[in-house]
Amino acid sequence: MSPGWYKDPAEPTTQRYWDGDGWIGAPLPADATPPDGPPEVPPPPPPPTQPGPADPAGAPPVSPGGPVAAPGPGHPGQPTPNGHPGYGQQSYGQQSYGQPYPPVQTLPPRPAAPAIPAGVPLASPGLRLVARLIDIVAVLLLNAVVNGWFVYRYLQEILPFYREFNSRYADGEPVGELMRLAPSAEANRLQLVILIIACALWFAYEVPAVANTGQTLGKRIVGLRVVRVDGEEKLGFGRSLRRWNILGLPMLFWTCCVGFVWQVVDCFWLTVDRPLHQALHDKAARTVVVVANPRPPAGASPPQTPGGSS
Repeated sequence: MSPGWYKDPAEPTTQRYWDGDGWIGAPLPADATPPDGPPEVPPPPPPPTQPGPADPAGAPPVSPGGPVAAPGPGHPGQPTPNGHPGYGQQSYGQQSYGQPYPPVQTLPPRPAAPAIPAGVPLASPGLRLVARLIDIVAVLLLNAVVNGWFVYRYLQEILPFYREFNSRYADGEPVGELMRLAPSAEANRLQLVILIIACALWFAYEVPAVANTGQTLGKRIVGLRVVRVDGEEKLGFGRSLRRWNILGLPMLFWTCCVGFVWQVVDCFWLTVDRPLHQALHDKAARTVVVVANPRPPAGASPPQTPGGSS
């Protein structure tokens, strides 16, 4: 994710600055105009000076930048006549006795992948597309069982027309009159029935499973889970239905190709969306897809995913 101001996934009413590794600076209201660059980060306070317990009496205080000059040549800390540092004098490149070393600042570790506030890594676009392909195959198998007879009847209605069309086209005969006869009313009716049954099977396959566990068969095999952006454990039926409507209902418009094109754009939208890699149906339901059982880093306890493991 490129650096810039984005809405905070943990609190959508605010926006914060992402520097490429993590969120920095104080949050701003979501409708406020952010500055052109990153927010100003206050400098760390200077380390306090602490005199050592073994400092001799009368020794001059030592500042963070070096020793403080004392009034007189014989005072401790003043150079001796031979040019060498006197008692208590700090030479160049040495740390004064009792002076605390400045704290060592360490950079936070770079996260392996973008994560939602709960700390669970987001699913990669490649794994999401693989899970969707598995779900498509599963729904096609259901249609072969439930919708097979209607598909057979539909083919019986349209195959004679296409055989006649190919025969006339091969013989060089005109096909304009034949085009006005197709498709038949029965073929149109069967096509509508097939689409409605296929849509109902897809609904029964995906909506209850995502509402209860956040996983379809494809997501369970690949190891992904659908969760809410606000971190709640279960999506619920209403949110799952709203998520499926954007992707599933356009199937009824396959006859004019509009529905199929919309579904392709929806599924591949996650490859360009930032920062949560949401498809259009994710944005409608305010959901994200995460890794179901992420592998914790060495020495860390495994994060708890919403809804538990299954």
